[in-house]
This record gives sequence, C-alpha cells and structure tokens, in this order.
Amino acid sequence: MKEIIWHGRGGQGAFTAARLLGEAYSLRENTFVLAFPSFGPERRGAPIRAFTKLDEKPIGNRSEISKADYSIFLDDTLFNKQAFDELKPDGKILLNTKAEIDDERVITIDGDSIAEKYLGLPITNTILLGALAAVSGFISIDDLTEAVKQSMPPRLHEKNIAAVKAAYEEAGK
Repeated sequence: MKEIIWHGRGGQGAFTAARLLGEAYSLRENTFVLAFPSFGPERRGAPIRAFTKLDEKPIGNRSEISKADYSIFLDDTLFNKQAFDELKPDGKILLNTKAEIDDERVITIDGDSIAEKYLGLPITNTILLGALAAVSGFISIDDLTEAVKQSMPPRLHEKNIAAVKAAYEEAGK
C-alpha cells in the first residue's frame, strides 16, 4: 500500500489534493483508495492534514497514517524536523519551498511560483500532485489530468492541467 500524508492550511486544498490523487489512482482497474481529512477548528489558515491510501487490494485500515511513503507540504511553514518521524524507511518529503534543503529524503519545488504563473493564486495543491507524479512513479500525469477533468469545474480544467504539467516537468529535472 502507498500512503501519503498531506500538510497544508485551511483553504490551500490539501484535502482536494488527497482526493484528486485517489481519483487518479482509481482510474486503473483493481485499485482501492481512501482519502480523508483531519483538522481541528474549520477556519481558513489553520493547519490541516489529509491522507491518501492507495492499494491493489481492499483497504481495511481506515485510521490516520502514522508512517508515510510521501509526506507532502503545501506550506513550508508547517515543515520541521519532526516531519521525518512520519516517514517509512524509504519515505520522501515533497516540500513547496524556495529554500534548498540538504537532505536526500527531501524533494523541493517552488510551487508558489508555478501557482502564481498558471493559477494566479497561491494554491499549490495541483502543483504538488504534478510533482508527486514526477518523483513517485505510482501515478501518471495522464491519470492526474483525467482526475482534474472529472473532479473540478470545467472553468478550472485548463489552468490546473497546465499547472500539473509544469510541476511534473520541473520536478522531473
């Protein structure tokens, strides 16, 4: 099973990203998905976590993820050294930041700049999805594109698909 933890703030789309990843993965036959949020007071800007579980057999464990294959941070202010505690031994952190992090477990991408260019807003959820596709190998850019088409309003398709593809290219370098 692939397990992904999403870290963001209310309004950044962490749960939307968790759900879109699940929808993209479920486009294949014989796949099973769980995507769910965890947050306290519902307000814009409050830290939230979301979870995605992906498998090729039914998923019985519906609890939050404690050890992830990927821990994804939409907001670098939420990242700290405790983030490494939630990784599986070969786990990776995907971090939206302009900073350089000298740790082989951390993959950085300037998602804010990509979001501004393609979306005109500092919402990096689909950008981090594109980056995840580039670095993980378990989800394709085509599946993500289809999930965006099936799940988002038509007026958001073009911009978000362009953002996903730009992040895929940037993270794949």
